[in-house]
Amino acid sequence: MSFLKKNYLCRFVVINVKSQDCIVMDIIIAGDGEVGFHLARTLSKIRHNITVVDPHSDLLNMLQSDTDLLTITGNSTSMNTLKQAGISSCDLLISVLHEESINLMTCILGKRLGAKRCIARVNSIEYLNEENKNMFKGMGVDELVCPERIAAKEITNLLTRNTATEIFDFSNGLLCVYMMRLDSGAVISGKTMAEVAVLYPQLEARAICIIRKGRTIIPGGSDVYMKGDLVYLIAKPESIELIKELGGKRDFVIKNAMILGGGRIGRRAALNLQNDIRLKLIEQDKERCFQLADDLNKTMIINGNGNDISLLIDEGIQDTDAFIAVSGSTETNILSCLHAHKQGVKKTIALVENVSYIDVSQEIGIDTIINKKLITASYIARFTLGADVTSSKWLSGIDAEVVEVLVKDGAPITKKQIMKLDLPQGVNIGGVIRNGTAIIARGNVQIQTGDKVVAFTVPEAANKLMKLFN
Repeated sequence: MSFLKKNYLCRFVVINVKSQDCIVMDIIIAGDGEVGFHLARTLSKIRHNITVVDPHSDLLNMLQSDTDLLTITGNSTSMNTLKQAGISSCDLLISVLHEESINLMTCILGKRLGAKRCIARVNSIEYLNEENKNMFKGMGVDELVCPERIAAKEITNLLTRNTATEIFDFSNGLLCVYMMRLDSGAVISGKTMAEVAVLYPQLEARAICIIRKGRTIIPGGSDVYMKGDLVYLIAKPESIELIKELGGKRDFVIKNAMILGGGRIGRRAALNLQNDIRLKLIEQDKERCFQLADDLNKTMIINGNGNDISLLIDEGIQDTDAFIAVSGSTETNILSCLHAHKQGVKKTIALVENVSYIDVSQEIGIDTIINKKLITASYIARFTLGADVTSSKWLSGIDAEVVEVLVKDGAPITKKQIMKLDLPQGVNIGGVIRNGTAIIARGNVQIQTGDKVVAFTVPEAANKLMKLFN
């Protein structure tokens, strides 16, 4: 058993490794807050060369106090500032300021000045249709990321697979990462991983990470599952039902839901859901309510304050299957979800923008936490691995990733069975895709050329893991 330090991020990445893996990239991050700083801290752990451009010197001083990153105070739309940051030799320019117009202009200028690839954060979902994306690409903006759209999609997915705290597919669903909390009804509580494997030989799954009271465990056969654990498993889809049973989870049908907050995330989530379930959306701003009523013809729009518990009761929160709190106030979202849980709501999802609240929010029983800053960082970070990354996801938990890597001929990882490999600390192999078939990574499995390996790794060990595939 090994323990990892407490943190607040967990990333899932799907990649096909090519010959340029493990290279060091020169990256410029233009930001004005936590998104840029999260990216900078995370990417620096993978030993990339990071330069942060920010107009606020006080924020840069905070960043410099706990990192050794190069920082430049200035506006990213200034050509002199970009040149000072080394734009002519930049492999990747990332602009994640709050103003999308500044992000777009930064990328357009950056590409003209020599940046090889440019990514801009945007707020307007309309920019993401293919015609507009192609137009921006022609202007030098290679990728657009919209946190609100990603968050709304995540909410939709979570309501579809309602017993999971988080779930993410690999290789078109041949394997998946399934995360759940072990409640009092969990059959496997008090049993070791080895005992579970003997008792349930039909279980095609492997635990790759356990979060217990803020600590992260990379488990082995002698580790014991305990009530309250957050368990990440690599599993075949056909084993999900057994996993639910062992975890004390019962499927339920979500017929109705209540959304608190009619901003971009709440509106987009309602658009995604209103054709399948009955929806109520509560929004405090009266003018926005009229706009929402025009867009959401199958959703009941209610003008009210989410802090008003009597309003939630009057609107039937006690009879609601799912409660989604995505207002602009983290505190309101957390408290309203706790009240919903107390009223018997089966599924609660909270938008928590204050990263320091994520850990405590999980501990007090909110089913799923969504953070726009981490979602944005998750999407963007996949472009920094020097490989063909097809998808990416961070979950609240720890600073770690799960990678799917294509094994090349002669790779060191093919020389021994998994149990005999000298894996770096902080690495755990979960599954293998071979000729279109999923294999759970037991100790006696030997990886072959052409396999795709699904492995868990902390950022500090990522390059060491990749060397096993080169």
